[in-house]
Amino acid sequence: MRTGFIRGLLIISLTCLTVSAQDQAGASRAAFNQGVAAYKSARYAEAARLFQNAADLDPTNANARLYLATTLMRQWVPGGTDPDNQHLAQRAESEFRQVLQLSPDNREALASLASLAYNHAQSAPAAEKERDFDTARDWYQRLANVDPRNKETFYSLGVIAWSRYYPALMAARKNLGMKPEDPGPLADASIRASLQSRFSAVIEDGIAQLNRALVIDSEYDDAMAYLNLLIRERADLVDSKSEYNREVAIADDWVKKALATKKAKAERASLPTPPPLPPPPPGVDGAPQRIRVGGNVAQANLITKISPQYPEDAKRAGIQGVVKYTVLIAKDGTIANIQLISGHPLLVPVSTDAVKQWRYKPTLLNGQPVEVITQIDVTFTLAR
Repeated sequence: MRTGFIRGLLIISLTCLTVSAQDQAGASRAAFNQGVAAYKSARYAEAARLFQNAADLDPTNANARLYLATTLMRQWVPGGTDPDNQHLAQRAESEFRQVLQLSPDNREALASLASLAYNHAQSAPAAEKERDFDTARDWYQRLANVDPRNKETFYSLGVIAWSRYYPALMAARKNLGMKPEDPGPLADASIRASLQSRFSAVIEDGIAQLNRALVIDSEYDDAMAYLNLLIRERADLVDSKSEYNREVAIADDWVKKALATKKAKAERASLPTPPPLPPPPPGVDGAPQRIRVGGNVAQANLITKISPQYPEDAKRAGIQGVVKYTVLIAKDGTIANIQLISGHPLLVPVSTDAVKQWRYKPTLLNGQPVEVITQIDVTFTLAR
């Protein structure tokens, strides 16, 4: 009798544990779905809280961790020095790493960790910059092992190689009294030897990575543009003018190929119209606190527009195009948040710095100022 009673208690306990686990899993799914809805409505702080709740309720829910990390990263402004902004990046990195503990080959987590490190390197002090580039490179190489057909991975590795070499080359040119547009090679043999020792392997690896991207997509014009840059700047390290001219001729060919490819793709097709976004969330009193408007509508309220200066290295490479952002305009008309959608890496930094300074007339709804989500396009066009 006693044995049967104990067995019955065990069965009841196990049943309760099973029901409790099922309840927690259900609550986790509900919180996750609410988080997705909040994210789609650009309520990122609320979305992060809901995704955190979903992950806490079900620690095995890799999707909740991934969405939480992505939401945190979405709120992070690269280059921002505010402690809260830096904390967002740290939390995002921690969550992406936890995703990899649950799913070691998760491509989104690997790509996001690489992007976090690379973007942090762009504004990091010199002591941290190399470390961040190394970290970004390691994540991209791990992603390449998981997804060997991802052209953006190899392109990014090429960009990192250029980003490491270019500042050192420009510093050497400056020390020699040379302008960026002055022809090479560098006149001082000892400086050439020093740069070759430090960066020859970096340059060659970057060129190899960009060529791998072009094997995957022979019309990858951004990869062509960076091949031009790396080859053109490698030319500064050769020992003779004739070698320099040969390298520059190869670089010029890549510029021509990139421009011809851009033109051909533009003639073949135009970009599709994106699907409509969900309506903005209502405020506490039932009135919207944030609305979404088209770029042309927001443009009509623009009162201060800072135009970015065209980067010289982009000019030399024949790079042009559009940098696209999603921005949040605060109630007072200032830019409260800015998120990059797309754009060439050589054009993004100056464009971002300019857009952050734009000012708009406050947008009123029923006489009350509201926040505005809109898209901003910054166009760079070379004179013909």
